[in-house]
Amino acid sequence: MPALLAVAWCAVPFPQYAFPRDEDDDPQMPDGGKAPGHGAARVQVNFWFFLFVYYGFYNLTALIWITKVFNLYSLNWWPQSLGFPLTVSLIAILSLAVPVPVYLNPATRFITTHNTAWISWTFIVMAMPVTIAFFILTINERHVGLRHSLSDTQRIFTTSWWTGEPDTMFRRDGRRRNVTGDVFDPDTLQTTPSLRPQGVAMRRRWLPASFVRFLWFCVALFVGLMAYVIGEAYAEIYLRTLPHDNLETVVYVYGWVVTVHLLDALTGWVLGIREGERVGSYPLSWVFKLYFMLTYQTYVRALYARLRSPSQFVILQILSSTGLVVITPIMMTPLVHKILSLLGLNTQTYGSYQKLQTRNVFIRFLAENVSMAAFLGSILVLHFGANQDVYPYFAFDDKDGPYDFNLTFYASMVTWACELVASLAVRGLIRLFYGVDIGLEGKLDLAVWPELMPTCVAVMLHVLQNMLFSIIRLQFR
Repeated sequence: MPALLAVAWCAVPFPQYAFPRDEDDDPQMPDGGKAPGHGAARVQVNFWFFLFVYYGFYNLTALIWITKVFNLYSLNWWPQSLGFPLTVSLIAILSLAVPVPVYLNPATRFITTHNTAWISWTFIVMAMPVTIAFFILTINERHVGLRHSLSDTQRIFTTSWWTGEPDTMFRRDGRRRNVTGDVFDPDTLQTTPSLRPQGVAMRRRWLPASFVRFLWFCVALFVGLMAYVIGEAYAEIYLRTLPHDNLETVVYVYGWVVTVHLLDALTGWVLGIREGERVGSYPLSWVFKLYFMLTYQTYVRALYARLRSPSQFVILQILSSTGLVVITPIMMTPLVHKILSLLGLNTQTYGSYQKLQTRNVFIRFLAENVSMAAFLGSILVLHFGANQDVYPYFAFDDKDGPYDFNLTFYASMVTWACELVASLAVRGLIRLFYGVDIGLEGKLDLAVWPELMPTCVAVMLHVLQNMLFSIIRLQFR
């Protein structure tokens, strides 16, 4: 579904216009240099169609993604007095209204041709819900110490939400109960949670635990939002330095892999998975793991269109499959768990550690398949469809150029087949050595936390759109 939506979104025909005759048929970039990786803009497009249809849907998906993340956090980010429909409508209108004067002013119009400028504006739009939630929290926290009844919004940010104090918070069924033991140990995963004793008087705190937890949540969101801005800048550097030999290709690809995994590790540490561990949310860590894994996969897929020979595909696939089939089962051994524990890099029991490793493999399979399905679909609709000149990245019509449609498409198909074989192999190895069914474990997570499914759809669509948005060439009429 996310792949189909992303492909349909980029396939909607743009109103296109030829460049005026007094302009170069092969326009220059604003800095005067060509962009051989992206391809130079070939047509002018209608700004209003781009803004309200193409960019509008892109921003809407971003807002839905942020909202679903807040849902997993069990918090409404919008003001209760306005409600969600009105608040999100106002933000959507603002997100489309601000670029209009920038485009209408001849002195600033050049900004609208930069993909990074649009992505940065979306970054700000996505940060608005976080900012609104922060202001609601700080305003309501001023009343925590008063002797008045607390509203539902205020109660969310008091310690009673976590301690079960009846005089300050009415606990709804299923909301953040305190769990004893290692919540992700296979032997205790389904343990009935126990509530803390009732009747404890509310204590005044300068920084309540819920407030600190929300700040950690904001840090995780900020790192996540920065990832795709960094990804756009990284893709720009890669494409401006083409062509690359085999070694340079490996360095660029795995430089991005290391960057994403470092950001993923930082976010994973910030989120935590257990009660009292910063944010302490397993579903949120699940979704952010998918976000970073898919961010890594989509940018690697996009780079496939700029590989010049089958050997480059083979080298990347050997490195990828070897890492999956060999390293993954080794990482799940008790010995590796013990070493990580001794080094202070892991504080989980072996059962909990094994569960997370299994989950990560399942998420990798999701990311690989949805990213490749979207990549192959977008190649077809953008190479043969009406938007070929808007996406010259997939045109492949330079007969003297080093990039070829048949090589990219069929080599990517072979790569996908190899990934499927590697995934079956690692599933079999993990089931043989550890008695764990990766598919069953992943489905169990989706069953235990039903909100994961729509959130995964939103994050997948958002990341796939980022990949396509980063390679569109914008020249407005």
